[in-house]
Amino acid sequence: MSTSEQRPGALQGIRVVDFGHHVAGPLAAVMLADQGADVVHVDRPGVTPPADDAFFNRGKRRISLDLKDAADLGVARDLVRRADVLIENFRPGVMDRLGLGWEELRAANPRLVYCSLPGFAADDPRAGVPGWEGVIAAATGNCRIRAGHAPDGWDDTRPTYTAIPVASNFAAFCGAFAIVASLTARQRTGRGDRVEVPLFDAMFEAIGGSGAYPVARGLPPERAISSNGSGTYRCSDGRYVQFNPIGATPRFLVWFLDAAGVTAWVGEGLADRARLDRDPELRRLLHDRLTALFLTRPAGEWEELAGVAGVPLAAVRTLAEWLDNDHARASGQVVVVDDPELGATAMPGSAVWLSATPALPGRPRHLPDADRAEILAELASPAGPPSAEVASPAGPPSAELASPAGASPARPPRVEAGPVADPVAGPAAGPVALPYAGRRVVDLTQILAGPSAGRILVEFGADVVKINSPQRRVGAHGFVNRGKRTILVDVKSSQGQQILWRLIDEADVLTHNFPERTAERYGLGYEHVRARRPDIVYVSVSCYGYGGPWAGRRGYETQGQAATGIMTRTGGDGRPAVLGPYNVLDYGTGAMAAFAAAVGIYHRELTGAGQQVRTSLTRTGGYQQASFAVRPAHELPAVTPGGNVPGGARAAEPSGPEALGLSAWHRFYQAADRWFFLGATRRSLPVLREVPGLEQALSGLDGSDDDAVAAALQTAFRTATASEWTGRLTEAGLGAHPVTTLAELMADPWARSQGLTVTQISEEAGEVVMPGIAIRVHGNPPRLGHPVRRPGADAHEVLDRIGLAGSAETLEQAWAVQMSALPSGWDHF
Repeated sequence: MSTSEQRPGALQGIRVVDFGHHVAGPLAAVMLADQGADVVHVDRPGVTPPADDAFFNRGKRRISLDLKDAADLGVARDLVRRADVLIENFRPGVMDRLGLGWEELRAANPRLVYCSLPGFAADDPRAGVPGWEGVIAAATGNCRIRAGHAPDGWDDTRPTYTAIPVASNFAAFCGAFAIVASLTARQRTGRGDRVEVPLFDAMFEAIGGSGAYPVARGLPPERAISSNGSGTYRCSDGRYVQFNPIGATPRFLVWFLDAAGVTAWVGEGLADRARLDRDPELRRLLHDRLTALFLTRPAGEWEELAGVAGVPLAAVRTLAEWLDNDHARASGQVVVVDDPELGATAMPGSAVWLSATPALPGRPRHLPDADRAEILAELASPAGPPSAEVASPAGPPSAELASPAGASPARPPRVEAGPVADPVAGPAAGPVALPYAGRRVVDLTQILAGPSAGRILVEFGADVVKINSPQRRVGAHGFVNRGKRTILVDVKSSQGQQILWRLIDEADVLTHNFPERTAERYGLGYEHVRARRPDIVYVSVSCYGYGGPWAGRRGYETQGQAATGIMTRTGGDGRPAVLGPYNVLDYGTGAMAAFAAAVGIYHRELTGAGQQVRTSLTRTGGYQQASFAVRPAHELPAVTPGGNVPGGARAAEPSGPEALGLSAWHRFYQAADRWFFLGATRRSLPVLREVPGLEQALSGLDGSDDDAVAAALQTAFRTATASEWTGRLTEAGLGAHPVTTLAELMADPWARSQGLTVTQISEEAGEVVMPGIAIRVHGNPPRLGHPVRRPGADAHEVLDRIGLAGSAETLEQAWAVQMSALPSGWDHF
């Protein structure tokens, strides 16, 4: 492919062929393109791209190929023979029938990393079912309102539909990470591999800690987040704020009450966490007082006040407002691209930020087939090596990727690879090291997002030491810290810093989620660490991202949703609501942070140079809404958070809790026993008329009246069970799935057999259930981490490894490390 343009970016020289469509495939590919990969997107001839094509295909070259035409199929095969990565998200079997399946292509290109993102896996009994988002949502319980956000009198059995393609997004995030991890492994083994992240499987990453529980107690009921007065409040201007002063102490609530001029409430016990936890009347009083207080000022003022006070609070914005927001623009979370058709167009920036290898999100898309002549000319030239990487496992990096001046050389893996598999015959006898085997990570992150990144790195071989603060509860510990060694260290103390720096001295990766400048105050900023460890990959995770005016603000899942427009999209009747039931920003950002670390590690493997990498909850919020986040400049609102709320979701998008789907053909329906999702289109009418039980219901209808079709289908569907209708509809080739509860999903025999739900034995809680691994890598599969012990239980082992075992008692007496009376890792499940 073209070498005339020298592009920066960690993935420079990597060649990707993108056969993706809709969301998952193109999104994974654009994440690679933004990091410098040369991506060729293959379009179907004659297809008119939708508006979001401006985002999903930016920075890519394009060629239109009819894969049913022999000549065009030959071009596609030639592209793949010269590629490092192939991405596709067809149903299982489609690429095989075209002669573009993994088994055939790896014989021609043994170094190929082949990534499939289907709706259901090839070995799933539902493999042939069209994996529409609604079908996957029904199958994974992702169709419930968040606890505490349902309208009064809501029927909890009734599903709700979101237009945000959560499953596709998570598949793309996980797929992009796994691709880069496989490229890193290829550096050692010389061979590619097959990555598969079905949308159904990817949802287990989104479910996260919501699906973790001790068997003896069972899956706990969903609870509204209401501690310390958390909630969504209306302000004097009619706008809303999302206030979330949660945490192990009431500090955020106290800070807010002080800043708001109502310090006397503290003396009344309204900030007493222990009393609030046990006294519902006191919680109600605090909520009522806050409701009245927020009505005294506009939302923008409350947001500024909270930002100065260091309190997690965000004004609720629309997506259009976020795209026009000063912080979003300054931090690179939103970029303006000069699109060839739309002109100046706002859209999400890169998924991650890297200091030494800058992303390239500002490259506009090319229109379909715009690069045909250039691509065909390249294919006509003599084939070069598959990539600009090392030519063989033992060979040196190419000249253009040699270590920059001043960079320390890359250290060899501490765990050597086992026998390298023959790319066609299969694996040789003996173990093969995972991509990050021998790599050590110091994990300083808290709550969900950062720790999830560390857990994913564990699954791909990393040795992770998890550091938490002493005398604090550790949230979701049993799931997010699975596979890590755990120690409780006061990193603010001089003795605690001694422990931390000894760990950093032997680490390859450091992760933290401090707000901007907080790490610097602890002497742990990137420049501090780089001075001692120039080859470190330094991963920073935050709520709002770095580099803009909000960089120092605190926030959680709910603030990320509020700021980026998700709450406006989810709510109904003018009242915003948190998207539920899963933490799609926390766990999505965990996958994004793992991707950021993977890109940093890959660059370090090639050059020996470390760098700082960053991502945030609000970056993920933009990516979760990327299908709607392409706005020409003239469409953006000229409003401030204190002004009137502009129109929220576009007219064609279903929103609010009452939404059941996109149309009569594509929505939830109630059967005789429970709800199910029908995934079809208007063109499916002739097929639907042939489904047993629907012949009479649809007779006389031409499909032009959606309401009439919906009424006819709803009446017919009441005559049989959801399972019966699902069987009939899928037999006809349509998408359908009964609504599955989370409890049913976590106990599902097929999910258990595939490791999507797993059982481990906790030394504290006995048998525990939790989501397993969403990513499949066929030649070198990721491995489940060992059950995590109580927070801090590995202190002696960790101290011994860094030569401080003899100082353990002294360190504990100085409160630098906690090794007794350890907190529970499961008490809140």
